Amino acid sequence: MILTARGPHEMSLRDELRTLYENGHLRLPADVRETMKRGAHELADSGLSEHALGVGAVAPRFSLPSATGEHVTLDELLTRGPLVLTFYRGAWCPYCNLALRALQLHHDAIRERGAHLVAVSPQVPDESLSLTEKHELDFDVLTDIGSDTAKQYGIAFDLSDELGALYDRLGFDLQHVNAGHARTLPLPATYVIDTHGVIRWAFVDTDYTVRAEPADILAALDGIR
Repeated sequence: MILTARGPHEMSLRDELRTLYENGHLRLPADVRETMKRGAHELADSGLSEHALGVGAVAPRFSLPSATGEHVTLDELLTRGPLVLTFYRGAWCPYCNLALRALQLHHDAIRERGAHLVAVSPQVPDESLSLTEKHELDFDVLTDIGSDTAKQYGIAFDLSDELGALYDRLGFDLQHVNAGHARTLPLPATYVIDTHGVIRWAFVDTDYTVRAEPADILAALDGIR
């Protein structure tokens, strides 16, 4: 078994996300925070995360373009070994960027376990390419226009009119980056899929400030070796 350990001063992703929340979200204007809070409660109450695909389900197939324009399929990825499939909202989301950077830091450990990592978002390939270059990601970042693949995994949802208007006000321009599908986003979700296409571990949460911990992903991969 390959083990990785954090240094005595290295924060977990959970800690980093909490710090980002405290230094960012909590400093937003009160009306913005209240709108986001209502949206978060509505999404949590929707039951979406409970109905998303989970452990034991067969992973839906996909064929999606990478940031460089090449089409990547689930079937082809599984010929190389187990897959870590993570969904994120887009480069405009600081929590997503932090989670992707954490995955990059653990990418060698994922590959040492014979697995591959791909990230999926609804943003156009140009946005994914910019994100890949900015954060020096060396795993595929795929485009899921309209969140059609996310819908197959049961994790796509539509922003409320109120929250969509707020995102416009904050300058996220989802109409552009999501190629006309401004209101449809995926929940934060990460899956470990074995070579038979079966989901062996799943993380799904309606709270966009919470993400799968890399150490838990590595433990899941160790469990199917």
